[in-house]
Amino acid sequence: MKHTLLSSLVASSVLAIPQTLFSATVEENSPNTQTKPNVLFIFVDDLTYDGLNILGNSEIISPNLDKLISNGVRFSNTYIMGGWNGAISIASRSQLITGRYIWNTHKAESQKYEAELANGEMWPQVMTQAGYKTFQTGKWHMKSVTAQQLFDKSVKVRGGMPKDTKDAYNRPQSKEDNTWLPWDKSKGGYWSEGKHWSEILADETITYMEENKDSKEPLFMFCAFNAPHDPRQAPKEYVDMYDVDKISVPQNFLPVHPLGEQMKSGKNLRDEQLAPFPRTHYSVQKHRQEYYALITHMDAQVGRIIEALKRNGLDKNTLIVFASDNGLSVGHHGLIGKQSMYDHSAKVPLAFCGLGLPTGEVRNQLIYLQDLVPTVYDLVGIKKPNHLEFISQINALKSSKASSHRKAIYSAYLQEAQRMVTDGHYKLFFIPASKDAYLFDLEKDPQETNNLFGSPQYKRIVKRLCAEYQKLSKESGDTFNLAAIYPELFQ
Repeated sequence: MKHTLLSSLVASSVLAIPQTLFSATVEENSPNTQTKPNVLFIFVDDLTYDGLNILGNSEIISPNLDKLISNGVRFSNTYIMGGWNGAISIASRSQLITGRYIWNTHKAESQKYEAELANGEMWPQVMTQAGYKTFQTGKWHMKSVTAQQLFDKSVKVRGGMPKDTKDAYNRPQSKEDNTWLPWDKSKGGYWSEGKHWSEILADETITYMEENKDSKEPLFMFCAFNAPHDPRQAPKEYVDMYDVDKISVPQNFLPVHPLGEQMKSGKNLRDEQLAPFPRTHYSVQKHRQEYYALITHMDAQVGRIIEALKRNGLDKNTLIVFASDNGLSVGHHGLIGKQSMYDHSAKVPLAFCGLGLPTGEVRNQLIYLQDLVPTVYDLVGIKKPNHLEFISQINALKSSKASSHRKAIYSAYLQEAQRMVTDGHYKLFFIPASKDAYLFDLEKDPQETNNLFGSPQYKRIVKRLCAEYQKLSKESGDTFNLAAIYPELFQ
């Protein structure tokens, strides 16, 4: 990989994340005599589970997040529960705030979250009740309730994605197609305010830290990047770090997914229209180049935030949580978006740093992304509210041998388009419209290319996963009758 400007630009962006940041404990108070630690939640958009160098993609330049995560504990089997529409982040983020499983949250959304708001059940409300001073900036993407309703201060609140133009779609048509340039500010999008949204988010977070460094109340900072969601825009120097011709094409590349239309992830889906059909190696390389540039640029802004945490004396008493709302395919399986049950879309990064937690460790237990909320409650000494359906992973966080209390994970896309259940070893993936199913051995086949469904030797595994699915789908509030589509599997 040719990394232009790597020595001058990226090396200088690797900010000195102090070891003291990761040595404080809950009992240690900073000079402002807070009784609880601060919480800094860095939430990003569309970052796949291996979307950083430290997470397994050696082509991505992500020095600041690599260093942050290496000084904490990361979970390698974190899944989302899917989405009830094409904007997967709505479901993912709404569940995070409500603490309820996917279809229970969808029901609450249909009732405008009236009960949840009245009962003070939303995550920021619980933090406020525990004595936290709360702050939010960046992406929100939750219907019927605003960030301003839930946080003490909320600035530069963003929607689901920056406004883009038709030039962002159906491209590139060829290697000579330069209609779209990620650094062209005339296209708007991330450049709509003249300065990239990721930089503005870092500015706002740093300003808040500076204004509240002497706060007697602990701080809850919810910093939600829109990046690396499309439109794929970043400064030219970051795009130039990646030689498009040397970007790897995924091993499971396909020109077109054979069941894309049946999955409701076909040609009519906005995300899939970003690149031409059929996919080509070059079009995938180009989108991945720009995706990587967005990640590296975002990484530099995270470095600025962490440095400001230290500079303002907040580093010794702050829990940092890093996560993404969902993954992204960007060329895997003939797909560009995230509306599928494959790991590249349903599996996300999650890491906890600080407060005396172990460092440089990985946890392989199965968990949901939204399990992070009750885990935060436990780490900072807040009693778990009764309404929470997600499970604290504090024991798994502290020990690789501890149970996550999850034997399997469930996920869904739309009311009827896709369903999935996995025990971490095997994954059973249903496409009801065509009555198709995939069974993958994730340990032997992490690229999910070898369909084992229908092989007699796996019947017992399928039966066991179907039983797990029935239990988990019911818990999630799912009313879709999958057994009616596949009666032979659910007898």
